[in-house]
Amino acid sequence: MAYSRHVPSLATPAVPPGSMAALTQPEIRADDMVLRPWQPSDRPAVVAAYADPAIQRWHCRSMTDDEARDWIDAWPGRWRGETGAGWAVLDAGEVAGQVSLRRVDLGEGLAEVSYWVLPGARGRRIAPRALAAMTAWSFETLRLHRVELCHSTVNVASCRVAQHAGFAVEGTKRSEARHADGWHDMHLHARLDSDARCGTSRG
Repeated sequence: MAYSRHVPSLATPAVPPGSMAALTQPEIRADDMVLRPWQPSDRPAVVAAYADPAIQRWHCRSMTDDEARDWIDAWPGRWRGETGAGWAVLDAGEVAGQVSLRRVDLGEGLAEVSYWVLPGARGRRIAPRALAAMTAWSFETLRLHRVELCHSTVNVASCRVAQHAGFAVEGTKRSEARHADGWHDMHLHARLDSDARCGTSRG
């Protein structure tokens, strides 16, 4: 027997539909850094990022100039469609990395995050500070209930970022993601809005 995709849920949506689209994507301050929406002029930084071997390894892609343009151009539509949101992370006025809600489910009050930092900007804790700031906005303004992230169990640097940003390890998803060298087990980390209210350490 087939079931309609539109059968109503008995649970009230955690975040009402339209809540995200009704907002203007903000700039977010993170200490001396600024998280701002992507701009067409950021294409060289995006191309450089996806040419970096470490970013290629963990994000499993490279990017041409045209692909970087399309990637940047897609973010406003994803915001309006309430499926995702991306920010360029600026340090001293230059693009140093990115942080995003790569997947959003307002009905469940849930988002999954992604981040990377350009090689020349590493070692300054840019990723955990940007991640913590975006997560705080997700709870305080968007009113999400849960923000989670996954990374390969052998990606030690990403694990440190998650822990410094207050994302607790919840477990291992076995053979969950396919990388260039095969299937990887993935660590699942998460923060809840109640963690934020209780003052969970961000490292």
